[in-house]
Amino acid sequence: MTGEPEAATPGAPEHAAPASRRTVYRAPREWHRLHPISPLLGGWAVLGVVGSVMLYNYAPSWSGPDEYAVEIAHALTSSIGWFALGAFVILGVTIGFGYLQWRVNQYRLGDEAVHQRKGIVFRQQRQARLDRLQAVDVVQPLLARIFGFAVLRIEVAGGENSGIALEYLRLGDAEAMRNELLALAAGVKRAKAAGKEATVDAIAAQSETGHAADAGVAYAGEASLRDIAGMPQGEAETPAAPEREVYAVPLSRLALSIVLSGPFIFIVTVPALVGIAVLALPIDLGDILAVTVGASLFTVLPAAFALLGYFWSRFNSGFGFKAALSPDGIRLRHGALETRRQTVPPGRVQAVRFHQTLLWRHKDWWRVTINVAGYQDDQENVSTLLPVGSRQDALTALWLVLPDLGDPDPAGTVSTALSGSGDEHGFIPSPRRARLFDPIQWRQRGVRATDRALLIRRGRLSREMFVVPHERTQSLQLQQGALQRRRGLATFVVHSTNGPVKPVAEHLDVDDALALLDSQAQRAAEGRRRQTPEQWMSAVGIRE
Repeated sequence: MTGEPEAATPGAPEHAAPASRRTVYRAPREWHRLHPISPLLGGWAVLGVVGSVMLYNYAPSWSGPDEYAVEIAHALTSSIGWFALGAFVILGVTIGFGYLQWRVNQYRLGDEAVHQRKGIVFRQQRQARLDRLQAVDVVQPLLARIFGFAVLRIEVAGGENSGIALEYLRLGDAEAMRNELLALAAGVKRAKAAGKEATVDAIAAQSETGHAADAGVAYAGEASLRDIAGMPQGEAETPAAPEREVYAVPLSRLALSIVLSGPFIFIVTVPALVGIAVLALPIDLGDILAVTVGASLFTVLPAAFALLGYFWSRFNSGFGFKAALSPDGIRLRHGALETRRQTVPPGRVQAVRFHQTLLWRHKDWWRVTINVAGYQDDQENVSTLLPVGSRQDALTALWLVLPDLGDPDPAGTVSTALSGSGDEHGFIPSPRRARLFDPIQWRQRGVRATDRALLIRRGRLSREMFVVPHERTQSLQLQQGALQRRRGLATFVVHSTNGPVKPVAEHLDVDDALALLDSQAQRAAEGRRRQTPEQWMSAVGIRE
């Protein structure tokens, strides 16, 4: 919902938008529809179907598409006029159906939840409770980004499809909605007209870093996009809380980390080995080329796309990556074509994983991923806390989600967990008899519990370390195979929420594992009694 245009601030810079084009974006408290452009932004995928038909029709004969599919494609495209008419009909039906969906898709923000109702045949009404809020993302796919629109994704703790996605809103509306619901969820009363300035000043005064960013002013890149698209410029009624950037990932480091990855080395090595084989062995190069060209295009392409998809996902999730700390949570910004701005409230992270490949060791680089309850899909994009960074960056990333590790020497404990071995710093190691099952890395396996979290380490060539806050422990399990039972060993499993982090401590002494099971269950129960999931702004010491 957009308010009346406000006059420009006296003394504003010359490039500021004129009063007639400055608007105030507000989160709607009454039922409100998404932007009318939504059916068009959501219907572009039809072009992919048309492109597939064209590919089947004009692909070379050696590509090997199904003959029946080729006949259908030829029939559809025998007349360019009929083909164009069919494409427009399909596109029209898609947009028309999208328009009907838009008419019945409404949302509003309440004091305790975000409400959404939709559905043409089967009506649905959903709500995302703010006291169970896990994360808020402002996502801009490429087409929406060009025209100044965004998707607002609200993730809450619960089962599958428990969150709400608002597709599409103007970027200003999405930011206003995000700011307002984060303020409500964090325990700050909604800024009324009379007390708005006092609330904003109170929040700004609580940031002593001097690096606060005024979220009411659009970023330079976003402002230019709005100018291109002719969108009105403005600011949110409830400004975003001030923030301080804590680390960023340079593009050069990101690119080098991809080069120093196993799949990239594989791509470079295989052609070299083939070339050596052709030179050293009596192999006819013409036969190799004939086999390669004769292979079906639709057999080779999926494998190539899967490999390229891996590189793209790593590049896209790390491009322009920045992490900042604010009173309303951890803010993550990243993305190349599709940009994503996540806000993860403190204490909502369920588990953390540090990972270092063998090729990264000489630079001491680490990748940090997390489990956040509520996220169900697109884990690669939403679970990355640090794509690649130094050890200090990795320690900072852990501090963001767990400021108090509950240890008198947290840096020493974490460093030992990342690259130590044996019983250093109080870790419970795997016994010597575990060599039968794990001859390479048994010395590097270990577990240690601090007052606030459980640390699990493993790996010699490729190192891993897991951190699970006690209060975020879902359940515990001991596993013991027949051979493990004979050797007096057991595997300790910590169950977390859905995500890439799977904390497991393998091949512990059975007595150590049983003692750890009992003590960890007590620590988890005590941690849950202490936690205060609602109004986390007060929990981290920031009050009105």
